[in-house]
Amino acid sequence: MNRLKNLLALALSVLCLSASAQEATIRKNIAARVPQLQKIDEVSKTPMAGLYEVRVNGTDIFYTDAEANFIIQGQLFDTRQRRNLTEERIDKLTAIAFESLPLKDAFTIVRGNGNRKIAIFADPNCGYCKRFERDLEKVENITIYNFLYPILGADSADKARNIWCAKDRSEAWLDWMLRSKTPASASCDTAAIARNVELGRKLKISGTPTLVFADGTRVPGAINTDQIEKQLANIR
Repeated sequence: MNRLKNLLALALSVLCLSASAQEATIRKNIAARVPQLQKIDEVSKTPMAGLYEVRVNGTDIFYTDAEANFIIQGQLFDTRQRRNLTEERIDKLTAIAFESLPLKDAFTIVRGNGNRKIAIFADPNCGYCKRFERDLEKVENITIYNFLYPILGADSADKARNIWCAKDRSEAWLDWMLRSKTPASASCDTAAIARNVELGRKLKISGTPTLVFADGTRVPGAINTDQIEKQLANIR
């Protein structure tokens, strides 16, 4: 029995050493041949024999062979299970831990029992955000954490300040987004908005709206009511 355990341990160590050497080869050859991809975050095997995933810049995915003689930029599909493996991988990499969000820097809208949760990074001058808000208005039993994220210009920052400093932030937000009622000029401590912008950059949020569901799923862009309900229903 001990001999068998020793043989298994030896085989495992050889495999680990082989995998490590393979990764080193891929890193070395890519660095020499494709200088713009020198800062590689991770090299890992894919389910496809002989194909390796190369991850750079946090969430950019490329594929290569064992010698890095070829690089593929595109999506990998599992035809048997009808799964987009690249999309699944990126979804996992871009997921945001909902519990890590600084909810104190958001204002909250609760509908119904509020037992479903979503966080939204939105710019008050974003047309897609307004369209999304109209669809979101039809969703019941939800708590919405709105992170003001004014990235479209100076007027966005002004409107975000006026909404954040309003007596009723939620009312000021909905009046503007749904009814085009310009928020009244107001002033207060807007450090939370500055923190939101900093957080968004850290999370690589480059467009609005960006949605974060309670399971960590990130959805860039406006989705309709049915799609919102589907995402919420998928959360376990």
